[in-house]
Amino acid sequence: MSEASTDTKRVEQPDEKTVRRAVAGAAMGNAIEWFDYGIYGYLATVIAFVFFPEASPAAATILVFAGIAIPFVLRPLGGIVLGPLGDRFGRRQVLAVTILMMSGATFCVGLIPSYASIGIWAPILLLVCRLVQGFSTGGEYGGAATFIAEYAPDRRRGFWGSFLEFGTLFGTVLGAGLATAVQLGLSEEDLNSWGWRIPFLVAGPLGLVGFWLRSRLEDTPAFQAAEAAGSTTASPFKEVLANVWPQILQLVGFVVLLNVADYMLLTYMPTYLTQVLEISDTEALLILIGVMIVMMGLIGPVGALSDRVGRKPLLMASAVGYFVLSVPAFLLLGMKSVFPVIVGMVILGGLLLLMLGTIGSALPAMFPTRNRYGGFSIGYSTSTAAFGGTAPLIVSALIAGTGNDLIPAYYLMAAAAIAIVPILIMPETARLSIQHPTNIPGTDKYVSDGEPVGAGAGESPTDGGKTSG
Repeated sequence: MSEASTDTKRVEQPDEKTVRRAVAGAAMGNAIEWFDYGIYGYLATVIAFVFFPEASPAAATILVFAGIAIPFVLRPLGGIVLGPLGDRFGRRQVLAVTILMMSGATFCVGLIPSYASIGIWAPILLLVCRLVQGFSTGGEYGGAATFIAEYAPDRRRGFWGSFLEFGTLFGTVLGAGLATAVQLGLSEEDLNSWGWRIPFLVAGPLGLVGFWLRSRLEDTPAFQAAEAAGSTTASPFKEVLANVWPQILQLVGFVVLLNVADYMLLTYMPTYLTQVLEISDTEALLILIGVMIVMMGLIGPVGALSDRVGRKPLLMASAVGYFVLSVPAFLLLGMKSVFPVIVGMVILGGLLLLMLGTIGSALPAMFPTRNRYGGFSIGYSTSTAAFGGTAPLIVSALIAGTGNDLIPAYYLMAAAAIAIVPILIMPETARLSIQHPTNIPGTDKYVSDGEPVGAGAGESPTDGGKTSG
């Protein structure tokens, strides 16, 4: 079948009940990933004691965050291997593997004996588990985002796509909540000997639930249509490099800010508030959890707003906001009183919310169906490896070396400055169809099947009202 004939073939949309199940199954993997980060970040002090008892407090903190940063070395490899496989064999099959690997790695951390029991093998086994998770998450996020975007109706893709990051917040809150519960409910001796294991072991049944949800779904309508038309790729990695490298570069540049903000606020902030600013553990944890719960309540409306006004205005507001407001927000945190700390966290969390509510719909739409999983996964995992998981490690090391508590603000400002450029040049994809196998919004390889924000019906975002195909 010719390219033109596959481009003009419309994809039948599933009913809303099916969309809801697809969104839940995809978001569950993201929830498990961030459940792990939530546990790890909120139990950093305990993990340092269990696995690195002979290190100084500052060195132990750096080693703990190295346990987050080092696995990101394998994340691009996971994206390179798993992402193209999702374009070749289907999204659902690869996502079933990634959720089992992620949850299994987190579960196994809870089984590792302490340093006091097996010596150097304890941190080595911890690193092995973290590396397995780093590889698997390289193919998870791109696949989950693709899965939701390809199931969602074009005109509500922003709303449904926002639930991918609802999973991020839910997983972080659940992990932080469990970590807080074991810290408050157990004596220090019990916490350090066995209590810290409980949250990690919970990842096992969570992973099985996620696997069950995903196994009940068919592959996405867009992939099934492409497969039926013979428009899937037989050489996915080669095609990604040849066809969509400009989109990958744009995604990498934007995701710098997304990941620095994500990992700074959701993973490093508990340590920053308690160890750097010396705010009490309970006060810091309750403030952070409260802010994240509010973000969970607002993320759906933000996604729906992006369906109305477009993705780019919200993404640009977030980037400019971080460039202008990061220093004032961290100065408020430095006051250490409850009200200023809450205001500072609301500023940082609100700016992150504008991105989280939008990216699940904006980023997958940059790629055609036949290269979407691979292109997204490679670009996202590469940028995340370089700038996301390393953020807590770099920031904690810079603070220890300089004594400057505003280092996180400067880091966010630098990331925001980088992200503004790709946001300016990326195409607006709100309401545009991403269902055709070869559609690439913002290029001449686009068949208009929806109404772009700010344009008339049937008008392409780049051709002044003409449609190709």
